[in-house]
Amino acid sequence: MEFISTMLEDVLLIRPNVFRDQRGFFTETFRLNNFHQAGIRKPFVQDNLSKSVRNTLRGLHYQLVRPQAKLVMVTSGEILDVAVDLRRSSSTFGKHVSYRLSDKNNEILYIPEGFAHGFFVLSETATFQYKCTDYYYPEGERGVRWNDPEIGITWPVDAPILSDKDKNLPLLSEMSVKDLPG
Repeated sequence: MEFISTMLEDVLLIRPNVFRDQRGFFTETFRLNNFHQAGIRKPFVQDNLSKSVRNTLRGLHYQLVRPQAKLVMVTSGEILDVAVDLRRSSSTFGKHVSYRLSDKNNEILYIPEGFAHGFFVLSETATFQYKCTDYYYPEGERGVRWNDPEIGITWPVDAPILSDKDKNLPLLSEMSVKDLPG
């Protein structure tokens, strides 16, 4: 398992060892001692699974109260996965990274607390799995608009399939300091 630094401090791209043969493949997606060696020590307490159709965009979400670090991967299909640094004290505040995660490359993204997260489905459907370091807490959930020009994410389409909630998220410039992580 290889832990690769990204341009955003603490966000890691993880390349597991994948063993393929005529039957398919085998890989470890989580191994506690490897994660501890990479500096990821907070325990994961909740696993989530979603399935979405092509052109669906979910995000950009984070929890201000009971913040969550996430370990995200695709078990079927392909997505464009995005993490946005919303830590006010960070030198990379408002910056983002994006990676294509798929059932072909088996890559995993670690997104620490203080980052908004979202993804866009590139394949016909995609099954997305993620671990969280805290429980979902609706009262603490926040988000920033997917097409915020200040953040400048290049999405593959101009009119994705969005939930009503995601359509109405604020721009970063409209957000109160109290709604952003320290």
